[in-house]
Amino acid sequence: MDWLATMAALVDPQGRVLYANPAMEAGLGLSRRHLLGQDLAHWLTRESLWHEALRQVHANEFSSKRFDCAVLARTATDPIQAQLIVARTEGADVLLVELVELGQQTRQEREEQWLNHAQANKDLIRNLAHEIKNPLGGIRGAAQLLQMEVDTRELQEYTRVIIHEADRLQTLVDRLLAPHRRPHVVGDVNIHEVLERVRSVILAEFPQGLTVVRDYDASIPEFRGDREQLIQAILNISHNAAQALAERMRAGDARIVFKTRIARQVTLTKQRHRLALLLHITDNGPGVPADIKDRMFFPLVSGRDGGSGLGLTLAQTFIQQHQGTIECDSQPGLTDFRILMPLS
Repeated sequence: MDWLATMAALVDPQGRVLYANPAMEAGLGLSRRHLLGQDLAHWLTRESLWHEALRQVHANEFSSKRFDCAVLARTATDPIQAQLIVARTEGADVLLVELVELGQQTRQEREEQWLNHAQANKDLIRNLAHEIKNPLGGIRGAAQLLQMEVDTRELQEYTRVIIHEADRLQTLVDRLLAPHRRPHVVGDVNIHEVLERVRSVILAEFPQGLTVVRDYDASIPEFRGDREQLIQAILNISHNAAQALAERMRAGDARIVFKTRIARQVTLTKQRHRLALLLHITDNGPGVPADIKDRMFFPLVSGRDGGSGLGLTLAQTFIQQHQGTIECDSQPGLTDFRILMPLS
């Protein structure tokens, strides 16, 4: 039960807590020691339904009882909506209680949907890239042979166009296949060293009118990961932000913020993690265009003229290879990319 993503507890038939898992402690904002022996009704707004469910399940009238809209009032925080489930266990006088935040359930469903989309995209990209790559070599070779046979400058210009476009497509295909070719090299990673590397690259390319602010939590420990993949993922997001800040740079008030924090008791890809890294990359630009907001991580989708549409796709792929997720909230004046990755 310690590793369950949802809040769970064992209670006696009167509703007194015999055991509470870490997710329950975090959800209630109370330690296990404080919860032991207490009736969970103290933190539930529908006390009569709670005790009726305990009676019915204990009497074996139902194997389990569920409240779709039970409200859990947490200490010193606003109430949250949750599903409450009471179920029998092998012990006659021990009942299992589970509380599922409705927001958490929605996040998990959305995360699973993203993972399915990402896997489908990777399969599509890999197959499409190979289908394009094979005939490209033949087209380029034929154009080179033709270039040696023609005499007029005009016809040679046509063959040069063919060769140039074949090379451009080859570069695109190589970029599509890059994350699937490169091995995942794992080592100790300091996230702030990664961010400092990205910061120096961004400021070197955009030296005028842009400020990159650090808001670091120095207590974040090193973790196991692929340093180069993380640099590339964060650089892609930051580079997109910098390009979107062109008008702000001319005004001299363009701003990107790197903010790191520790998140506790986090569920990622259906696994519970005691500690996780929460990284915010925010900017004060115009925001993500509304017509691509729901598909910005799809390949070849770009909100900028001339963009390849691969930067965010690669960033998502690299973060997912670290069992992490990327989310984005965007409105004019504030775009916030949130990266969440397990530390333990």
